[in-house]
Amino acid sequence: MKHQLKSISLLLLLSLWASIQYATAKDYSYVTVPNDPLNARIYTLDNGLKVYLTVNKEQPRIQTYIAVRVGGKNDPSETTGLAHYFEHLMFKGTQKFGTMDYEKEKPYLDQIEQQFEIYRKTKDEAQRKAIYHTIDSLSYIASKYAIPNEYDKLMAAIGAKGTNAYTSFDVTCFTEDIPSNELENWAKIQSDRFQNAVIRGFHTELETVYEEKNMSLTNDGRKTYEALLQSLFHNHPYGTQTVLGTQENLKNPSITNIKNYYKTWYVPNNIAICMSGDLDPQKTMELIDQYFGNLKPNQQLPKLSFQNEAPIEKPVIKEVLGPDADRITMGWRFPGQKSPDFDYLNIISNIMSNGKAGLVDLNLNQAQKVLGAGAGTYPLSDYSIFMMIGLPKAGQTLDEVKALLLEQITKLKAGDFDDNLLKAIINNIKLDKMRSLESNQSRADMFVQSFVNGTEWKNEVENIERLSKITKKEVVDFANRYFGDNYAAIYKKQGKDPNELKIAKPEITPIETNRNVSSDFLKSIQNDKVQPIQPVFLDFSKDLSQLKAKSNTPVLYKKNITNGLFELTYVFDMGQNNDKLYNIAANYLDYLGTSKKSAEQIKSEFYQLACDYSFIVSKDRMYIILQGLSENMPKAMSLMEEVLEGVKVDTPKYKNMVSDIIKSRTNAK
Repeated sequence: MKHQLKSISLLLLLSLWASIQYATAKDYSYVTVPNDPLNARIYTLDNGLKVYLTVNKEQPRIQTYIAVRVGGKNDPSETTGLAHYFEHLMFKGTQKFGTMDYEKEKPYLDQIEQQFEIYRKTKDEAQRKAIYHTIDSLSYIASKYAIPNEYDKLMAAIGAKGTNAYTSFDVTCFTEDIPSNELENWAKIQSDRFQNAVIRGFHTELETVYEEKNMSLTNDGRKTYEALLQSLFHNHPYGTQTVLGTQENLKNPSITNIKNYYKTWYVPNNIAICMSGDLDPQKTMELIDQYFGNLKPNQQLPKLSFQNEAPIEKPVIKEVLGPDADRITMGWRFPGQKSPDFDYLNIISNIMSNGKAGLVDLNLNQAQKVLGAGAGTYPLSDYSIFMMIGLPKAGQTLDEVKALLLEQITKLKAGDFDDNLLKAIINNIKLDKMRSLESNQSRADMFVQSFVNGTEWKNEVENIERLSKITKKEVVDFANRYFGDNYAAIYKKQGKDPNELKIAKPEITPIETNRNVSSDFLKSIQNDKVQPIQPVFLDFSKDLSQLKAKSNTPVLYKKNITNGLFELTYVFDMGQNNDKLYNIAANYLDYLGTSKKSAEQIKSEFYQLACDYSFIVSKDRMYIILQGLSENMPKAMSLMEEVLEGVKVDTPKYKNMVSDIIKSRTNAK
C-alpha cells in the first residue's frame, strides 16, 4: 500500500512539474516565407520589438545587428548631425558600466547639460568662451568618475569582433560578431545600453565629431556626393541636410535634444534585432524576451513629413573643387527601395555596369575610351539615385566623358543591348545571392534592409523570381519614362575650394582616463563562466581529396554540398620575384582576345555563364581564381584555358593601357 501511495505521489509530482514547465515555456509565434533560402524566422515581441533569426552552423559565432529605424533624415533642423553624434555616445556606458559611481557623477553631468543649453543660445563670443570654460571644468570633474572605453572591454571579455556602428540617412545600426556561447552576456549588455544609456564624455566626443566633419570638408568624394544630393532633393532631408550635420549646428549641440531623441526613437517598436549564426531560435528568443521584453514602446512615433520633389526640367550642373583628380558624377532621381519600380532599376543598373558585360563595361572601359567609368544604384528608403561616374583619360575633357556616359543611356533607351543580357543578369544575381548567403554579415544585413525599408520579407525572398519575369520591352519603356534631361551633373575639378572652412576646435583639458579601474558590471561579465565551445580540427588527409590530372598536375578538392557554387584556383610557382611585369601582364590580358573571340565576346561569355576569373600575383606565386555557378564549371574551365592558350597580342591596346596606368599614377599623386 505504501509503495502504491509513493507511486501515485510521484506521478502527481511529475504531472505538476510538467504543468509548471508547460506554463513557463513561452511559445513565440513567428513568420516564415516558403522557399526562403535563409529559413528565416521573424518574431515580434509584445512591445513591438522585431527579431529576425536565421541559423548558420558553419562557425560557432553569431553576427548581431541592432537596427534603429532613425537616421540623418530625422534630425531636428536646428541640431542636424544628432543621429550620428548619438551613435558615438551610445558607446559611453550606462548607469552600470562606464562609471565608478554614477550617483556622484550624475550631478556634474546634469550641470554640463544645463551649461550647453545656455551656450547654444548665447551669441556673444566672449561669453560663449567663458561658458565653455565652465563646461570644460565640469567635464574634468565628471571624468574622475567615468571609465572610458569600458564598452570595448565588455566586448573583449565576451570575445566579440567587429564592434562598430554606422549612421545613414535612414538607419542607425550597431554591430557585433560574438561567440555563440556568449549570447546571454551580449543580451545583458545591449539591453542595458538601449534602456539606460548615459550621456557622458560629451565635449571630448564632440571633438571627434568635429574632426570627422573637418575631414569631410576636404574629402572630394563626400563633397561631390553631397552636391549631387542637394541638386536632386530640394524638399527632402536627403538634400536639405547631411548626416554629419552643419558646422553651425555642431558648434551648438544640445544634450537635452539628444536625450529627447533617445527617448523618442530608441524604443522597441522602432528597433529590430537581426541575427545570423550558430543559434537555437527558441533559446535565443527566450533570452531576448528576458532582457529586451520590458523595454517600453512609444505609441506616438513621429512620421517624417516632406513635400514631394518637383520634376527636374533641365540638367542641374554644379562644380566642386578639391585636390583629387578630375571626374564627373551624374545622377537621376528614382522611387525608393520599397517601390515596385526598384526592381526595374536593379535590372538597369546591371545592364549599364556589371563589371563584365554592361554597356559601360564594354563600350567605355573595355574599349579604353575613358580612364574608368561605372554606373549603379544608390538605394535609399524614400527615394533612390541612379549614378554614373567617369574619369577622363589624359587630354580628355569632362564634357567629353559626360557625352560618352549619356551615349550609353541613349543605347539603353533604344534597347541597343544583347537580348541574352537579361538572362545573364538573373544568373549573376543568383550567383551574388548564393555568395551572400555564405556570410553571416550579409544574411543579417538583408534583415536590416528589409526592416528599415518597411518591406515584407516575402518581397525579399521572391526578388529573383520577380526580376526574371521582367522583359526587355518593359526595361526599355521604363528607361524612356525616367531617363531624360532630368539629371544632375557634378563636375569635380582640381583646384582650391574657396568655401572650405574647418570648425575650430575649442581648448579642452585632458580628462582622467582611469585605465586601471573596472565597474562591478564589467567584473561580473569577465568572471561569468560559459559553456566552452569545442574546437573542430581539419584533417588534411581525410577532409580533402587528391588526384593527378592528365598533365600529372596535383589536384586537391572538396565537394561543395552547401550551395551551387564552385571555386577553382590554379597555382603557379612564379611571381614578381621572377618577373616584375607579371602584374602588368595580368592587367593586359583583360583587354585581349584570341584568334576566335574578341575580348568583348570573352567577357560576355563569362558573364552569361555567371562565372568570373581573377589574377593574383605575389612575390613568389601567381594564382588564377575561377569561380561561379557549379553547373557551368566545365564551360568556364574550357573558356579560361582557351584564353590562356590562344591569347593574341594587341599593340595599340597595350600602348593605351600604359598611357592609362601613367595617368592613374599621376592622379594618385
